[in-house]
Amino acid sequence: MATRPGWALVAHGGAGEITRGRLSPAQDAAYRAAMSLAAEAGAGVLRAGGSAMDAVEAAIQVLEDDPLFNAGRGAAFTAEGRNELDASIMDGATLRAGAVAGLVTTRHPISAARAVIDGSAHVMLGGEGADAFARSQGLEQVDPVYFFTERRWRALEKGLAKLGLPVPARPTGAPDDVSGKAALVHEEGKHGTVGVVALDAHGNVAAGTSTGGSSTKRWGRVGDSPIIGAGTYASNRGCAVSCTGAGEYFIRLGVAHEINALVQHKGLSLQAAADHVIQDELTALGGDGGVICVAPDGQMAWSFNTTGMYRARIAEGEPLVVGVYKDEA
Repeated sequence: MATRPGWALVAHGGAGEITRGRLSPAQDAAYRAAMSLAAEAGAGVLRAGGSAMDAVEAAIQVLEDDPLFNAGRGAAFTAEGRNELDASIMDGATLRAGAVAGLVTTRHPISAARAVIDGSAHVMLGGEGADAFARSQGLEQVDPVYFFTERRWRALEKGLAKLGLPVPARPTGAPDDVSGKAALVHEEGKHGTVGVVALDAHGNVAAGTSTGGSSTKRWGRVGDSPIIGAGTYASNRGCAVSCTGAGEYFIRLGVAHEINALVQHKGLSLQAAADHVIQDELTALGGDGGVICVAPDGQMAWSFNTTGMYRARIAEGEPLVVGVYKDEA
């Protein structure tokens, strides 16, 4: 029997229409480098004996700060021209969880979600109250224009045109060029998310997810990312899961909890559980997206029914593996 690794971590940067024909060589390289950087940030925490929760938060902060991803800086725009950010995190050892929805000024939504666990008696906070809470916890605040990227704004303009809706005024102070890393943003589809799952040396698992939501969303729409059991779930008795994709379908299936339940109660392997829910249940319902998972025994898995998913995994004694397209390991 294989020895359980002392720690393990899996990360994703979103799933969708991601093919070799759609990404330039520069984009391909940029996304691989970004996924590597995030995975190594989390791995560094785990190598030093840090907790799975700390590793998840550290790795997701890297992705939230990277304009390539639809989370934090680089978030999608609502139909009103705003960036509204959602995130959640869960501790598999205690089942404690925190989530935030509709943030507009908090730099790191994943840290706000974690602060909900440590600084309140609640699980989910939303809207103006969520930002106010984040401020009360001393979390860094930014001008909303911090989250602006030209590629996401152009995607909004294109989406609104298709819907026959007016384009809102360009945010005051928004940069008017697409130079630098932001120029490499790939619009992977209507949805985008980042997430990380981790196993630490104490045998505890944790999961976290962060998103800028769906482009051109209206009426305060909230997807699966901040919903415990749908977009994020972690239990030491099963596994840790982070999801990305068409949130409404993930909510209806309770994808993250469903995978955990198959592992915990039916004894399925992590890969078999992930594949059953994504390839069979989600596909049958008409939804698309993917998941990353890790179990207390060191199993790591990912599964997606789209053409690609930005992803990376690393564990004690194992090399970093980064993937983008469907036909990669």
